[in-house]
Amino acid sequence: MNNEKMIIIGSGAAGLVAAICSARAGEQVLLLEQNNKIGKKILVSGNGKCNIDNKYIALHRFHSQNPDFVEAVLKNHDFPIVEKFFTSIGLELVEGKEGKMFPMSLQASSVVELLEYEAKRVGVEIVCDCTVIGIDKKEHGFTVETSQGRKTCEKLVIASGSPAAPQLGGSNAGYAFATKMGHSLIPRHPSLVQLCSEETWVKGCAGVKVAGVAKLYANGEYITEKKGDILFTNYGISGLAILDLSREVSTCLANFDYCELSLDLMSELSKEKLTNLLLGRVQENSEKPLNLWLQGVLNKKLIPIILEQSKCKVRTEDALNRKEINKLVHAIKNLKLSISDTKGFKGAEVATGGIDTSEVNAQTMESKLVPNLFFAGEILDVDGDRGGFNFHFAWVSGMRVGVKNV
Repeated sequence: MNNEKMIIIGSGAAGLVAAICSARAGEQVLLLEQNNKIGKKILVSGNGKCNIDNKYIALHRFHSQNPDFVEAVLKNHDFPIVEKFFTSIGLELVEGKEGKMFPMSLQASSVVELLEYEAKRVGVEIVCDCTVIGIDKKEHGFTVETSQGRKTCEKLVIASGSPAAPQLGGSNAGYAFATKMGHSLIPRHPSLVQLCSEETWVKGCAGVKVAGVAKLYANGEYITEKKGDILFTNYGISGLAILDLSREVSTCLANFDYCELSLDLMSELSKEKLTNLLLGRVQENSEKPLNLWLQGVLNKKLIPIILEQSKCKVRTEDALNRKEINKLVHAIKNLKLSISDTKGFKGAEVATGGIDTSEVNAQTMESKLVPNLFFAGEILDVDGDRGGFNFHFAWVSGMRVGVKNV
């Protein structure tokens, strides 16, 4: 049996920072990881470049049923605090679009390797291929049953993440341990995830990518909209605008709402400008087929569905008039696509919901129910927007565990 002062379960973003900060503050730390290497989710983030944070931290970029908790955790912990931490381990950062911050090397592996080096330098013991099977609360600490034997500790940090990306180790295990010790769960749904549709026409448009606006309607009621890339796929739809919408879609689908997207395929042109553009292209006495005429402005894979949804009655250029043009414009700027499902946790970058944060101290990340039990990162009911915000919460919550509990 191993006796430790602190055991941290999970070597993701939150667990690694919690381990480093705790060891720097004098704790004896054992970091347990079920995978064969640490930081697997970090390694694949940002397409391997690691969107490590965002320069412009704002509360509205984070989501929780307890926004006061998020505000308290993030107080005085904006981007400069995270940047200072990474500078301290030898990692320089550079700014990309929309305030996204990346390692200067543009390699996620740099982030993981420098975190690992620093953890070991300050005395953290890292054990991989170690699955936690059970946890028991004892009078003076915890007993942790693992695939590599029984271990005990005075303080326990659960930073085991969410069910998102199970292929990288995402699971419900941390929730099971927490609920056994009395904690409550907020329902979890996939977020930053691709969307599925049962409409057959999307397969014919697979591979088409446009810059546009996607609006979400649930049971006919407008919910929200996002701007960005829209990518049609064999299963439905993806792209940055869709990922940004997916949190709300997952929630609506969980409530058994009928979800439909309205897609503006030419958001840079107003309805009036697009109408005038199309009217100006019409040539008299031209018998050019309408589907060929539309290829002058639209990807040809999209044209059949635009013609179908517009209910345009003419089939040649010379037959077009303002009424038929208006029908085409409406379809181009309001293409309808029903959504039946998401790609689930396997396709999700993060999960909504998690440990009810009303049961956690925002200053220390310590459980209000179980003394010396701490949480950090995505296991909590906090998720962020795309663009580095989920990482920011992970880093900061790990810092609060490491610095405040000693």
